[in-house]
Amino acid sequence: MRLLRLAKIISLSLRFGLDRVVLDADPSGRLVRWWSWLFFWRRFKEPRGVRLRRALETLGPIFIKFGQVLSTRRDLLPADLADELALLQDRVPPFPSEQAIALLESFYGRPVDEVFRRFDRVPVASASVAQVHFAELPDGTEVAVKILRPKIEKVIAHDIDLLETGALLLEKIWPESRRLKPREVVSEFRKHLYDELDLMREAANCTQLRRNFKDSTLLVVPEVYWDWCGSRVMVMEHMHGTPISQIPKLIEQNIDIKALSKAGVEIFFTQVFRDGFFHADMHPGNIFVDRKGRYVALDFGIMGTLSDLDKDYLARNFLGFFKRDYRKVAQAHIDAGWVPPHTRVDEFESAIRSVCEPIFDRPLKDISFGKTLLRLFQTARRFDMEVQPQLVLLQKTLLNIEGLGRQLDPNLDLWTTAKPFLERWMQEQVGWRALLREVKSEAPGWASILPRLPRIAHQALADSHTQRAALEGRIDEIERSQRLNTRFIVALSTLAAALLVFEALRFFS
Repeated sequence: MRLLRLAKIISLSLRFGLDRVVLDADPSGRLVRWWSWLFFWRRFKEPRGVRLRRALETLGPIFIKFGQVLSTRRDLLPADLADELALLQDRVPPFPSEQAIALLESFYGRPVDEVFRRFDRVPVASASVAQVHFAELPDGTEVAVKILRPKIEKVIAHDIDLLETGALLLEKIWPESRRLKPREVVSEFRKHLYDELDLMREAANCTQLRRNFKDSTLLVVPEVYWDWCGSRVMVMEHMHGTPISQIPKLIEQNIDIKALSKAGVEIFFTQVFRDGFFHADMHPGNIFVDRKGRYVALDFGIMGTLSDLDKDYLARNFLGFFKRDYRKVAQAHIDAGWVPPHTRVDEFESAIRSVCEPIFDRPLKDISFGKTLLRLFQTARRFDMEVQPQLVLLQKTLLNIEGLGRQLDPNLDLWTTAKPFLERWMQEQVGWRALLREVKSEAPGWASILPRLPRIAHQALADSHTQRAALEGRIDEIERSQRLNTRFIVALSTLAAALLVFEALRFFS
């Protein structure tokens, strides 16, 4: 079975010219010329990105998902391939409704019509690992039911093994491919897929994001109905809205498009810098707009998290860009430990300047925030920076948000929109505001500790006295042992000397 699948993959790869897609990365061009001579009858009219996308669509859901994840690695892929692979969203055919119903009835242990007042047999959305049906709970609440594809775990394990084998062979046969890190990309893909296979995890992500934006006037997140959820089924509130890509329809509904584009930027930076928890799959298929002009977030399988160190690094970098202070950008990398500490700041600063200065010769509204961050990562890798997975997710999300914002408002100046937010966040991290926040955060702990301080201090002194007495006793024991050893060695030496004298006298007598 595995050999048949491998044969099909090889056959499709040759049919769509994927071998040429890989060989085009050879800077010498020798492999391309040799391969073209070997397969002289093949002629391709479509660009390589289109051929790659069509091949993945033909191979099925897992390979489509692989293309989606691959499209986020713009630090490794040429722009034309990444742009084409980004079109793979929502291109997966649904699985039969009979299978969906059978899965639900197996999970709930009773007929689906007894679980829901109404269950729509026709799915409204289909993705690589799951599909969604609309339904009603017994009390009439409208819900969306997300169901994992049948036997998806076996399909994933099977195809991932083939991808890993292919990546290993590619590195062995063609050492130049190692700079594209094929095995690292497949490993990252495996992690993303297995994260998405647990719908309880996705439900928890949804709940956390909803809590973060409770009572928000910018973003609404569906409620999760936990009593109907499991690892293979997720039931959430049915959200009504218009897909954000349907701009003419939004205009008909009197939605302020410019305000909507700025709200998207604010939502993104709020998730990143306030919460350190952000939706990392915000393509247009996952975003609606309701009648009040608020964003509606959907699909929470891929979420990014950032530590305080990550947030500080990003803010310092962005503000350094705003002020063209490239030394600050270079120092931020070294302070974060993402480039080796022996890196010369002046050399790193010069490299960053050479990348960024040409960008700033253009109007700010024409500068891509996401692409600037990407160029920064690519430059840092020359100085042995390890690409941080959470920052790759962030950069991909930033590109999505930026592209979406400019689709809504071509004149959107993301830099000007973001700068006040970043400056305000930085001010909150230092100075008296930060001190007050830390005091407020630690005060409950202090309140519980203060009454116990005398007892804690007395116990510490008693423990210290006990430990000192034990230590002194141990020192005395060691000294006694050393004295005994010394006496024994002296006695032994004296006896040996006496024996030697005795033997000498006996020899000469």
